[in-house]
Amino acid sequence: MITDGNPLRVLFLCTGNSARSQMAEALLQTKGKGRFTAASAGSQPAEQVNPIAIDVLAEAGIDWRGRVPKRIDDVIVQHWDIVITVCDRAKESCPILPGRPILAHWGMPDPAAVEGSDEERRRAFEDTAVALARRIDLFVALPTVSLERLALGHPSCSTLPTVAPVIASTLTSSMPRLPAVFISNE
Repeated sequence: MITDGNPLRVLFLCTGNSARSQMAEALLQTKGKGRFTAASAGSQPAEQVNPIAIDVLAEAGIDWRGRVPKRIDDVIVQHWDIVITVCDRAKESCPILPGRPILAHWGMPDPAAVEGSDEERRRAFEDTAVALARRIDLFVALPTVSLERLALGHPSCSTLPTVAPVIASTLTSSMPRLPAVFISNE
């Protein structure tokens, strides 16, 4: 927990851990500047991280080569302050995690499921990265003390909106279509 000088631990979950959750992990590690430790996992991990996700991250200056999808079972025993599901199936099958972490859902379409031309598929990954980057920008802009208090006192995901409405809306809000630039050097 942040109170003892450690970064806030955030876990992103999806089904395959090959696109959305991997991109979210990469973006939070980059944008969180040491305030957060991010990881990701899937309920049914794919054999590899989607190459288009790796390419989109590389264009943003994030080298994500060599990463492999992980199983939820591989990370479930660790302590997590916040767990964010990025697909509906992961939300429905989210396991009971020790330590009662804050649970949030950032549901969005799977870019790997998009059929069509290479350009259409790539655009889906770029759109997903933009949406995730904007949510992460809002998330990392929240005052650390607010996140820390929420993580310390959060009783369950069903009470998240009543515990901290501003934080809850930031964690769960839908994002409009945004421009393709999603990494800030600030």
